[in-house]
Amino acid sequence: MENLNVGLVQFSPSDDAADNRAVLRDALDYLDNVDLVVLPEYSAWFRKDTERWRDGAEPIDGPFVSFLVEKSRDLSATVIAGLLVSNGDTTTNTVVAVNANGMIGRYDKVHLYDAFGALESSVITAGDPAESPLIVDVNDWAIGVQTCYDLRFPEMSRRLVDAGATVLAVPADWVPGTHKSEHWQTLLRARAIENVAWVVAANHAESSGIGESMVIDPLGDVIVEASTGEMVLDVALDPDAVVAARRSNPALRNRRYGVAPL
Repeated sequence: MENLNVGLVQFSPSDDAADNRAVLRDALDYLDNVDLVVLPEYSAWFRKDTERWRDGAEPIDGPFVSFLVEKSRDLSATVIAGLLVSNGDTTTNTVVAVNANGMIGRYDKVHLYDAFGALESSVITAGDPAESPLIVDVNDWAIGVQTCYDLRFPEMSRRLVDAGATVLAVPADWVPGTHKSEHWQTLLRARAIENVAWVVAANHAESSGIGESMVIDPLGDVIVEASTGEMVLDVALDPDAVVAARRSNPALRNRRYGVAPL
């Protein structure tokens, strides 16, 4: 296997969908020779209060996913991004994976952010935890997909790794607050260490998020990290890093408990 060239875009989406696409178009122009691009949660449309979230939801075949497919063709890369999706009477917080041929997978957020004073479930319908985990093949790399609040549930990442993932992709809007930066950094590194896997996390820039998008290797070392503002990162993931880490730390082989939906 060859290196996986990954790009991350950290930006702060607004409630102007066309403007978000324009911002992303400019940001993606900075990337070259990438295999995988990870964008944040709510990349298509966002506002902090939830009252109008249904207004910002799009059909799964709407303008944002069409835009992602277009950019995927331009970059010859797979793109993973989060958006609000209108499903008739319900709205989901969805992560899509697309390539030049169209959408190749979707994950509807299972763990809704009903914490720290927020109530995502007042607007969003949760995905089915019994659905098969979303694993995306990119140049023979297995990319496991989750989003944001899922990080606080280690069984989510473990289920993806059980399905073959060696990279965990995490589109997020990790919002500011007491201990939030510490939790973000700790949880991302823990998910890498305990699963002996790469972690690629793209967050909102300030002020809707804390920034700090990062890539972490299978031993828990931060390879590249953003500050708080809008920026584009790129990094090459070495497949041998997973092989070497799992040889020296065979925790996945030594465990005695599995994961099953409640």
